[in-house]
Amino acid sequence: MKLPSPLPRPRERGVVLLFCLIILVVLLAGGVAVVRSMNASLFSAGNLAFKRDLVNRGEQAAQKVLTEFRTGGLAGATADIDSNQALNYSAKTLPTNARGIPQALLSTEAYGAVATTKIENAVDKVTIWYVIDRLCSDVGAAAALGPKGCVYAPLNTQVTGGSSQRAREDLPPPATLIYRLSVRVDGPRDTQVFLQSSFTKPQT
Repeated sequence: MKLPSPLPRPRERGVVLLFCLIILVVLLAGGVAVVRSMNASLFSAGNLAFKRDLVNRGEQAAQKVLTEFRTGGLAGATADIDSNQALNYSAKTLPTNARGIPQALLSTEAYGAVATTKIENAVDKVTIWYVIDRLCSDVGAAAALGPKGCVYAPLNTQVTGGSSQRAREDLPPPATLIYRLSVRVDGPRDTQVFLQSSFTKPQT
C-alpha cells in the first residue's frame, strides 16, 4: 500500500520571534521607568526627612534664647536696651530681604557683623545660625520710643475704638514688647531651612 506523501512544511518567517523581542523591549523600558520613578520618590522622601530633622534641630535655638531671656544675659529689666553681639541680640529691627529673612542670616560675613554665637554638631554636620531682634526702630528704652517706635503685643483688655491711628498714638503702650527669633539651619546634602517666630519676654 502506498502511503500519501507528506505535505511540504511552510517556511518559517520568524514573525513570532519578532513580536516577542518587541514585547521584551517594551517590558524592559517599563521596568527602567519604574526603577527611575522609585529612585525619584526615595530621593524626595529623603529630602523631606532631612528638612523635618532640621526643623526639629532648630528648636535648640529657641530653647537657648528663652533661657537667655529667663535667667541669662537678657533677663534683666534693662538688658534689652542695647544690642549684644555675644548673645546674637539686636535692640532694633534688623534689615530683611523681600521674604522677611534678616540679611544677617544670608551670608557668613553679614552674620559675623551682628552675631557671634552658633550651635554646631560636627558629627551630624548640622549648624544652627540664629539672631534675635527687638521690633523697635532704634536702640534705647522702649518707654522712650513709645508705641510709634516699638511693636507691642496687644492686651486682652485693650479697647481701641474709633480711629486705629488715634488709638495707637493716644493709648499707653502695653508692657510686653515683641521680639523676633530668626533661625537658619544648615545640614547634610546642602540642605537649608529657615525658621522664624515672634515672642514676648517670658515671665521669670
